[in-house]
Amino acid sequence: MDELDRKILTEIQREFPRAPKPFDVLVARVGARLPRPDLGGETPPPPSGAQILDRIKRLKDENVLRQISAIFDTKSLGYQSTLVAMKFENAQLDQGAEVINRHPGVSHNYRRNDAYNLWFTVAVPPYQSLEGTIQKLHELSGALNTLILPTLKLFKIGVKLDLTKSNSETMDSKEEIYDESRRRKAPPELTPEHIEAIRALQEDIPLVERPFQAIGEASGFSESRLFELMDFFESKGYLRRFAGILHHRKAGFGANAMVVWNVSEEKQDEVGEIMARFPQISHCYKRPIFPDWPYSLYTMIHGPKAEDCEKVVQKVVEKAGDWPRKNLYSTKEYKKIRLKYFTKELDEWRDRTARGSAVHA
Repeated sequence: MDELDRKILTEIQREFPRAPKPFDVLVARVGARLPRPDLGGETPPPPSGAQILDRIKRLKDENVLRQISAIFDTKSLGYQSTLVAMKFENAQLDQGAEVINRHPGVSHNYRRNDAYNLWFTVAVPPYQSLEGTIQKLHELSGALNTLILPTLKLFKIGVKLDLTKSNSETMDSKEEIYDESRRRKAPPELTPEHIEAIRALQEDIPLVERPFQAIGEASGFSESRLFELMDFFESKGYLRRFAGILHHRKAGFGANAMVVWNVSEEKQDEVGEIMARFPQISHCYKRPIFPDWPYSLYTMIHGPKAEDCEKVVQKVVEKAGDWPRKNLYSTKEYKKIRLKYFTKELDEWRDRTARGSAVHA
């Protein structure tokens, strides 16, 4: 990747333009006037929207860019979700992970370097029992022990990897702290039209000059109506942003550490906000503790190598305090997908397990 590739990827992670011709908008956003050696170091004119689109197509073909789509707020849409940690005998771990992966509400599933060696996120619609689902997964997978770790407070959410290295050594602003007031507390007010639009917008965009027009034509909406609906979803807290998601390792971030911190109760909110302002931390949560698991704050740190993550941990310690902690690295990725809302697969999984056939599905 060259400098322009990195600028494009960094920008679309923050926000992909919700505009009729988004790739033309990106031209101005990336400020892409780069010297070219073949022109004797002279600065050429900025690329066109078509050239930006061609670069994004190439980055997608090279598997650096995973997808570009709407990112919805799970809780605001009425879904229930949680992080889950399970403990397996090492010989049974892969088989247990395979059973977990069959649940369509499981979006991320990793092996990590701890006695609690399987970590995954799971979501279910409001009419299904989250705890009942996890209990069923515990039984089907053969886990030795299971911890349910829901979010008690969200300080920061959203992977926005800076490929330009412009802020690699700086603290981020308080604007990164998640505004809980945007998260809708009441049941969502969704019409059949809203649900159809969510189904369409959560899919990867077509890489054409006017992608929102193409999405609308495929799903029965005008381009202008999709923009109106996205504005409505955002105003209600349903839509967090429209953005690109990368394959971290392909983008140069080969290591990720989930660092869990044992912070005293009276300091958790203060320390959580300090941690969330680090640009290398993509997620920061407060979660419940257990007798054998006293860790209340969770931070996700991304870096090219494990030693880069360790350097970030030390900077966090300098700013937030030297609290007892564990650095849990993902050593195997079992599943990583974007959770899809209002699909039939969750109901079908529930029905299969009720018939006792999930293990053989």
